[in-house]
Amino acid sequence: MTRERLPVGAIAADVVAVVVFVAVGRSVHDHGVSVTGLLATSAPFLVGLVAGWWVSVARAWPAAGARAGVTVWLATVLVGLALRALVGQGVAPAFIVVAALFLGLFQLGWRAALARRRGGRGDAKTQGDGGA
Repeated sequence: MTRERLPVGAIAADVVAVVVFVAVGRSVHDHGVSVTGLLATSAPFLVGLVAGWWVSVARAWPAAGARAGVTVWLATVLVGLALRALVGQGVAPAFIVVAALFLGLFQLGWRAALARRRGGRGDAKTQGDGGA
């Protein structure tokens, strides 16, 4: 990935992961799946997602690479949970585990599927680490 071109498809895949996580959670807990409810619940995680992408782009790590995936995932979960706690939304231990596992599966999963589709070529060959 070059610094000049933002990987819109990769960002979209991560945003979809967050929105699906929130929609499933709101549905399971009978909170409804309204647009305002989705936005309010997903906002902390989307801020974390932006933080993770900012770090990844600043480091020039490619979107589909393992380093970028772990960075984006951890930032999404950690910043998202911290912001939820700051605004008084729930951060029960079970929620922390579910958020980390669900987002990890989906944010790292699409990257693993893409790497497998590309023939298992790892970060070094197809997705370089940007010299990091």
